[in-house]
Amino acid sequence: MYVTGTDTGVGKTLVSAALLHALRAGGRRAVGMKPVASGCERGVGGWRNADALALQAASAPRPAYADVNPYALPAATAPQLAAREAGIEVELGPLLAAHARLAAQSDVVVVEGVGGWLAPLDDGFEQAALVRALDIDAILVVGLRLGCLSHARLSARAIAADGCRLAGWIGSGVDPEFERVDDYLRLIAAALPAPCLGVLPHMLRPDPVQAAAALTLPP
Repeated sequence: MYVTGTDTGVGKTLVSAALLHALRAGGRRAVGMKPVASGCERGVGGWRNADALALQAASAPRPAYADVNPYALPAATAPQLAAREAGIEVELGPLLAAHARLAAQSDVVVVEGVGGWLAPLDDGFEQAALVRALDIDAILVVGLRLGCLSHARLSARAIAADGCRLAGWIGSGVDPEFERVDDYLRLIAAALPAPCLGVLPHMLRPDPVQAAAALTLPP
């Protein structure tokens, strides 16, 4: 499954880690993947990204970091810009190879995308191309804030237009002061061609184990 969002900062990593915990609680071997990550810090083992590390920690069995995050880009900006600055070209082949290694040791691979659906992985490399190559379904994380109805509808239409499948959506409480959440959830549910798989409340300290209890896994 491929976790995408209506925008950056809507809780994709929390949802991805929560899905991993929910899958594991159901007896599945589940590992996470962040194919391209910008905003990495240099460590003993090389460049590391906090989101990718969170997915690695939520995985069982524990995969190698190089497979979880094949492209670790230092600059904390759009992957296109971060790749240019690093002098790196993000290519499909290494991503497919890493995913295959992860799939060989697990029942499910939860892949977290970058930003919103139309944020490219690199110049001329759309996320849809990776999703189609992997032949997996998308799950849309909807950041619950003003404008989320339009963002959710636009994202769902873009996913369909790109020839990809939307398996479900998850509401994410990114704005604790957002009013009429229930009304918006009903509007989104009526507008999107896929079921709601859960709604995560706003968390001062995001806890993927707690969040997992609020999710319903897609078939």
